[in-house]
Amino acid sequence: MKGLRPALGIPIGIGFSWGGIPKTLKGILLILISVSCFATMDATIRRLSGELHPFEIAFFRNFFGSLALLPLLVREGLGSLRTERLGLFALRGVLNTIAMLMFFWALSRIPLAEVTALSFTIPLFASLFAIWLLREQVYLQRWVALGLGFVGMIVLLRPGFQAVTVGAIAAVAASILLAWVTILIKILSRTESSITITAYMGLFQAPLSLLAAVWFWQWPGGEDWMPLLAIGCLGTLGQVMMIHAFAYADVSTLLPFQFSALIWATLYGFFWFGEWPDLWTWVGGAIIFGSSLTLAYRESRLKVSSTLSQ
Repeated sequence: MKGLRPALGIPIGIGFSWGGIPKTLKGILLILISVSCFATMDATIRRLSGELHPFEIAFFRNFFGSLALLPLLVREGLGSLRTERLGLFALRGVLNTIAMLMFFWALSRIPLAEVTALSFTIPLFASLFAIWLLREQVYLQRWVALGLGFVGMIVLLRPGFQAVTVGAIAAVAASILLAWVTILIKILSRTESSITITAYMGLFQAPLSLLAAVWFWQWPGGEDWMPLLAIGCLGTLGQVMMIHAFAYADVSTLLPFQFSALIWATLYGFFWFGEWPDLWTWVGGAIIFGSSLTLAYRESRLKVSSTLSQ
């Protein structure tokens, strides 16, 4: 990807250099780091939501996340912010902010593993929107995978067998909005660098999330500042690591390792909050994730076939 240069030659341990690792393995290592960053961020948000409103936490995530990105912006120069698609960046900022507010609120209301499992529906909704908006190819396997994915969501939520909580509805709504954001990023990535896309996220989301936070504002206590700083830094680090990961390996190769997010969520949920996901959370999450993996693999094969036929 242009705009973010992978950091080559970073030493990893004694006598072992980053440059000597195969590209695919680099991508796998980076996606695992990215997933662990996001999982730790989510757990910290849930832990801190007992002290501060989730909307306020969202503001500090964006504020500190933007500060963490400053060294990269200084290195790349202000020219990286030049764009002719400010309107699309603004739309992405509004949708991403609303999705973040819903997601953070969901984290404060329902178990960590349930929020994580529901977030696996993002690629499913994104695939539906791509068929409609981007006129992407429709084939039987894609429809079957999408259908199975939404069956998995029903298994996880079990409407009619248990009350569907407001927190779960917020998590699904956040996934739908983030799917739209995914489509916008696809469109923007055709002309904009990854550093430009990442930078404008913070520039729009920090002030927008502040508008939501002021209605619930209370100044953080002294012990709250370090977790807030960690949330911002972990979110930015997770995004940067993900961008680097996809520069080294295909989506279909890396997507299976993103299922580790549910493992992290289970561990944090158990040790920090005394939560343990029930069988249906695992079954529903696995079905949703499996359908997303099938979509990613099938689409990667289609790209390879298209390239070979040219």
